[in-house]
Amino acid sequence: MFLHDEALFEVQERLIDVNRSFTAIAIVTGHPEFWSEAFPDAKVVSDEDTLALEPNSFDLVIHAMALHWANDPVGQLVQCRRALRPDGLFISAFLGGQTLVELRAALSEAEVALTGGLAPRVAPMGEIRDLGGLLQRAGLALPVADSTKRNVSYSTPLALLHDLRAMGEGNALTERQRRIPPRELFTRMARIYSDHYKTEDDRVTATFEMIFLTGWAPSETQQKPLQPGSASTRLADFLNTPELGPDAKPVKGNKD
Repeated sequence: MFLHDEALFEVQERLIDVNRSFTAIAIVTGHPEFWSEAFPDAKVVSDEDTLALEPNSFDLVIHAMALHWANDPVGQLVQCRRALRPDGLFISAFLGGQTLVELRAALSEAEVALTGGLAPRVAPMGEIRDLGGLLQRAGLALPVADSTKRNVSYSTPLALLHDLRAMGEGNALTERQRRIPPRELFTRMARIYSDHYKTEDDRVTATFEMIFLTGWAPSETQQKPLQPGSASTRLADFLNTPELGPDAKPVKGNKD
């Protein structure tokens, strides 16, 4: 559960920055025991396609380590937004597109060499450049998207696979190949993985990208951006510096 430990730490850090007390909390997750212990007073619901959340009932909704498995990520965000009271906070922590890049590459190389084709073995995950827009599509205000990467080492690539299975992150794709893969596939994958991603102490590294989305349910009390051209003070005056036009000559001593 080390990824959940990391996600919980990051979520708590963001809540500290908000500096607000939340009295009605809901958590959407596939790991209820872990998150119930962290938020004992929260309502914890399963990450089903239809969330068991009452509309306009919570001032904080946390979507915890489950959005990368959602069949309809925007639908999940919309349901969470509807569950929020005005000016309620939404936070989501989940795995992003750079997760397991090493495993994807090694598996692909091994499978192409053995079979001449590829089967969907690692779920596709969203890139942060695209995910921030989901918050606005869901109707959340003041959207923020950021990410962190964790480089984790394992004794062997097969130890990584065992860990993924234990943490509930195995292949659950509906279009995954149902027949048993060639026996040589994972042996060859492990060899390729070790050749390309070995650490100095003869272990292998695996990347986990964690993405965090934050947004607020719209409210009349929230700050709103001013209309373009409505500023009453020039930025140059505020900075106490001369304003240079496109045809101005560089200031002496300014290399730019």
